[in-house]
Amino acid sequence: MDLALPALANRFSVVTLAERRVPAWSRLLDWPAAGNGHVPVRARRLSDRNLLAAKIDRAVLDADRAVLLVAEGAGCFAAAWWARLSPADYVGRVAGALFFEPGAKDEARFASPRVALPFPSVVVGDAEMRALADGWGSSVVDGDEGPFVRAQRAVQRFTAAVVEREVSRGERLWLGVVR
Repeated sequence: MDLALPALANRFSVVTLAERRVPAWSRLLDWPAAGNGHVPVRARRLSDRNLLAAKIDRAVLDADRAVLLVAEGAGCFAAAWWARLSPADYVGRVAGALFFEPGAKDEARFASPRVALPFPSVVVGDAEMRALADGWGSSVVDGDEGPFVRAQRAVQRFTAAVVEREVSRGERLWLGVVR
C-alpha cells in the first residue's frame, strides 16, 4: 500500500488543519505539511473560532473532490467543532478525517459535546485518546507503533469506513427506489 499523501490526494481533496509549521503527519511520515487546501489553526481566543470555521468552510467548498480532513493537535478539535456547526451540505462534502495527536490541552478552545462525527474518522494517538475517539465515533491507531505501521492502519481503517459509508448510502438509495 502506498502511504504517500499524494496517493490519497488522487482520490480526495486533502484539507489540512495544523498549528505547527511541521505537523505530526509530516514529521512522522514525511507527508507534505499542507494538502490541496490548508487552514492554519490560530484560535487563541474564543472569538477567533468563527473566522477559523469560515476558513474551513472555504477550503471544503473550494475542493474539487470529496474531502479528506487531515488534522493535528488543536486542528482535530477544530475539525470536530466545525463538523457540528457548519451546514450539512458543507459537512457532507467530507469523506472522512485522519486526526493526529489531538492534545487534551487543546480541547477547551473548541468545546463541544462528544458526539459521533458525521463522517468516518481515525485518531492516531496514544491510549489516553481512546475516550476522545469513542466520543467522536472514531477508530484508534495506537501511537506507540512505528510511524509506517500507524499510517498503514490509519489509511486502511479510513478507507474501510468510507467504503462502508458509501455502501450504506447506496443501500438507502436502492431501498428508496425499490419501495
